[in-house]
Amino acid sequence: MLKSLIMIKECFGMSLSNIRSNKMRSFLTVLGILIGVSAVIALITTVSGFSGTLSSSFLRMGAGTLTVSVSGSDLKSGLNAEDIAELTALDEVEGITPTVSLRSRVSRGGEYKTNVSISGKNAYYFYRNDTAVSRGRAIHPTDESSSTFVCLINQTIVDELFFGVDPIGENMYIDGIPFLVIGILADDAGESISNIMSGSTAILIPYTTALKMNNSSDVTNFTVYLAEGVDSEAASSRIEEVMDAMFSFEDDCFTITSMSSIEDTMNSMLSMVSSLLAGIASIALVVGGIGIMNMMLTTVTERTVEIGLKKALGAIPWQIQMQFLIESFLLSMIGGLAGVVLGLVLSFILCQVMGSTFVISTGAILLGVSFSALVGIIFGWAPARKASKLNPIDALRAM
Repeated sequence: MLKSLIMIKECFGMSLSNIRSNKMRSFLTVLGILIGVSAVIALITTVSGFSGTLSSSFLRMGAGTLTVSVSGSDLKSGLNAEDIAELTALDEVEGITPTVSLRSRVSRGGEYKTNVSISGKNAYYFYRNDTAVSRGRAIHPTDESSSTFVCLINQTIVDELFFGVDPIGENMYIDGIPFLVIGILADDAGESISNIMSGSTAILIPYTTALKMNNSSDVTNFTVYLAEGVDSEAASSRIEEVMDAMFSFEDDCFTITSMSSIEDTMNSMLSMVSSLLAGIASIALVVGGIGIMNMMLTTVTERTVEIGLKKALGAIPWQIQMQFLIESFLLSMIGGLAGVVLGLVLSFILCQVMGSTFVISTGAILLGVSFSALVGIIFGWAPARKASKLNPIDALRAM
């Protein structure tokens, strides 16, 4: 046992010496492994960091909420005010924000803008999004009950229709109907999952007013804000139970989307993308492995005399094979470790550029190192076996 350990130590020494004596060839051989491992590490780590940043952003925008989309049935196309009140009264629900969307022509004076995205909201929306209004006031409950013609506009509408004029207190026209501007929306107003799914909104009006403009009395989209400490899955089941009764237990009348389902889908997609990119990057590792095999085969040919002398002096085949395998392994590991460092540096730079969180992925590092070790062993096996099979007499004839 001790003799075997001493022999392996000597093989490591001879392998390092041989690598140093062929610096340029060794560098070019290592380069393929280095590029492959660094690409795998950089891609997986960057995607992991981006995934974490995206997940935290989604959680901030939609934590404690459920998004409900109603397709309706033949007898009931959506929820009326009584249905909304019934859902709001549930113990699991703290409040509900309806969303009524429409696109209209807006104008003021001689300026106009077509196909503008308008969204109807209630007062509770502004209670939960207290930074949505940068100036002016929010929609009040009296605006809802009276279906008043008031609106809040974003900065784009201000710049295009109210250039040089304070818009608050001024009138503008939506589809020919005069609306009083009561507030200016903040740039990040409505950064919630429901608004992201429905698109950017330029103008907010009371949802009851939006229903009248749509010639409808039913709400088909709304966000449910859950009571503190309530599990989203349990709340979803309870809301589904109540809404099933509202729609006479017909199938496919509505869809309830929770943050957990969105996050699971997103993580699944990112995982697939990460695996695909890692698979593509791994091609470079295979190319690097072929480079190692080519170098080791060349080395065996160049060191035929050395192998013959060692066999003549009593070296057995597995000792010869071990020496060349160790050399192949060292070449691959040098490239692998250098690739890990380079990959982490590249990933850090990419995360800084994209504004995502840089998180060192232990799994990615282990994958890169283990993959490079396997490449060294697998692609070094054939040359090492060829060296161990050389006939010492034939080898010595080459002198």
